[in-house]
Amino acid sequence: MQKLIISSLLLTGITSPTQAQATGSQNMSDLPSVVVTATRTETPKNQLAAAATVYTRQDIERLQVKTFPDLLRGGTGADMTQQGGYGKTTSVFMRGANSDHILVMIDGIKVGSATLGATPFEFIPIDQIERVEIIRGPQSSLYGSEAIGGVIQIFTRKGHAQQKPSITLDAGGGSYDTAQASGTVSGTLDNSWYNLGVSHFNSQGFNAQQATPGPYGVDQPDRDGYENTALNARVGHHFDNNAEIDAFFMRAEGATEYDGSYQDKTDFLTQVVGTSASIDVLDDWRSSLRLGQSLDQNDQFTPDGLFSSRFNTSRWNATWLNQVTLSESHQLTIGSDYRVDEIDSSEKYLETSRYDVGVFTELHSRVLDNHFVNASVRWDENQAFGDYMTGNIGWRYNGDYGLSPFASFGNAFKSPNFNDLYYPNYGNPSLSPEESASVEVGLAGDHWLQWEIRAYHTDIDNLITPVMDAHYNFSAQNIGKAQIDGLELEISKQWLGWHGKLGMNLLNPENRETNAQLPRRSDKSLSFDMSKAIGAFDLGVNVLAQGGRFNEPQDQNRVAGFVTVDLRSAYRINKNWILSAKLNNLLDKTYQTVNTYNTADRNFFLSLHYNN
Repeated sequence: MQKLIISSLLLTGITSPTQAQATGSQNMSDLPSVVVTATRTETPKNQLAAAATVYTRQDIERLQVKTFPDLLRGGTGADMTQQGGYGKTTSVFMRGANSDHILVMIDGIKVGSATLGATPFEFIPIDQIERVEIIRGPQSSLYGSEAIGGVIQIFTRKGHAQQKPSITLDAGGGSYDTAQASGTVSGTLDNSWYNLGVSHFNSQGFNAQQATPGPYGVDQPDRDGYENTALNARVGHHFDNNAEIDAFFMRAEGATEYDGSYQDKTDFLTQVVGTSASIDVLDDWRSSLRLGQSLDQNDQFTPDGLFSSRFNTSRWNATWLNQVTLSESHQLTIGSDYRVDEIDSSEKYLETSRYDVGVFTELHSRVLDNHFVNASVRWDENQAFGDYMTGNIGWRYNGDYGLSPFASFGNAFKSPNFNDLYYPNYGNPSLSPEESASVEVGLAGDHWLQWEIRAYHTDIDNLITPVMDAHYNFSAQNIGKAQIDGLELEISKQWLGWHGKLGMNLLNPENRETNAQLPRRSDKSLSFDMSKAIGAFDLGVNVLAQGGRFNEPQDQNRVAGFVTVDLRSAYRINKNWILSAKLNNLLDKTYQTVNTYNTADRNFFLSLHYNN
C-alpha cells in the first residue's frame, strides 16, 4: 500500500482539487461565473462544454432554504426524493442516473458511506455552506469512481477579505415546532484569514410514513423529529511568495427519527477535516497538496430504544495536482488521488478496507480564436476489482452573435460498494464496476435573455442488481442495463428589477432489457423562480411541477405528479438587520415522491438575520 502511495505521487506534481477555492483576498462566492469542479482548476463557465450550476451564499439566503436537499430541489438536471420530512433519507438522481452515481465532495474531500455507496444529503448543514458547484454529466476522467451522473462539490464558509471581524447571526422558527439558530465570525489578520461557525436545527417533524399493510408493514402514526448541530472552522495564511496554507474542519451530528418495525431512529455524525498547501514551483507551474479525512457514522436503534446496528465509514484522502500554463491559450493539469476506505460495522463484512489510486491529466485550450477544447484522461487502480480507464472531451464555440454551440463525450464508472462486495450472505466479491458512456450536444444564447438547451444520451452497463436464487437467497450481480435520454432547458432574465429563471427537464430513463421506466425518477419537471426588490422589501415566488414516477422496478403503481408554490419575503430593517418569512406549499398540496412516505403540507418559517 505504501508503495502505491509513493508511486502515484511521484508520477505527478501537486495541486488541490479546489485549487481556486479562494485565497485570503478572494472569496468563491464572488465568482459565480467561474467554476473549479469542472476542470479541478479555476475556469470560466462560458469556456466549458460541461453543464454547471452554481449556488452562492447569497443564493442560499435569497432562496431561504433551511436544508441542503431544499437547495437541490427542482434544480436543472436533478431530481430528488425524500422519505418523510427534515432529516429523512434523501436520494438525488442526476440526469436519470442512480443516486449513488453522484460523487460528492466537501472542500475537496470525498464524503459518503462506503457501505451504501451513497451520500447522506439530508445531514449536510446548510448554514455552514459558502458555495455549491454542480457539474452534470460524466466526470470520472477527473474524479474516478461514482461520477456517472455528475459531481457536487460543497465549499464551507471561510474568512472574508476584511480586517474588521465580520459577524453573522441567524435565528428563526416555524411549523412542526421547528427552530434554527446559527452564527459565524470571520475576517483577516494581515495575510491570514479565519472563520468559525456554529449552527443548530431542530424539528419535531410530522409522521414520515403512512400505515402500510402486510407482515412487514409499518403503522407508527407519530411525529418523526430531527436535530442537527454543526461546527465549521477554517484558518489559512497567504505568504509573500504566493504560497498558501489552509486547514479546515466541519462536523455535523444529531439524530433523526423515522417509521420502521425494527429500527426507527438513527444517531449520525458527518465530519470532514483536512489541510492544504500550495506554492508556485515556477512562474508557470503551481502545485498543491491536500490531505484529509471524512467520517460517515450511523447507529440505529429499535422502537424500544435498544441498539440495533452500526455502520461507520472513514475515508482518508490525498490529492496532489499541478497546474501548468503552457501558453496563454493552453493550460495543463496533472494530478493524482489516493483514497483508503475503512468501515467499522456491527455486521461481519468479509473485508473492511480497500484503497484506490488514480492518476489523471486535463488540457484546457483556446484554439482558432473562440473555440475552447477540454480533454481529460484518467487511470484508476482499485483494490477490489483492478484498474479502469476513463476519458472525456468537450468543445465549445462562443460566436460573434451571442450563440454558443457545444458538445462533449465521456465515459465513467462506479466501483461496487462494500455491501455489494462483502455484506454477509449477499455480497459478491467478483463484481465488476458499473460503467457508462455519454454524449451531449447543446446551444446557449445571450440576447434579450440568457438561455441554454442541452440534449444527452447515456448508456449504463453492468448495473449491480439483487438476484434471487432457487432457495430465495439474494446476491448482487452485474446484470442491469439502462438507457437514459434527456433534454434540459434553462432561461433567465433580469428586467426592470425583476429576476426570473425557468428550468425544464424531460427524461426517458429506461431499463434496456424490459423497456420499463427506471424507478423513482420523474420523467418531466418544470421549475420557475422570480424575485424583485421593492424598496426595503425583497419578494420572491418559486413554482415546481413534476410528473409521476414508479416506486420500484416492475411496479405498476405510479406515484402521481404534483405542483407546489412557495412564497418568500424579506424586509431590510436597516443595513445590519433583515426579517425574513417563507410560506411553503401555498396550495397545501398532498403529494409523495416515494410511495407511502408523506411530505410537508402548507408550512411557514420566520427568521431574523444580523450581519455587520
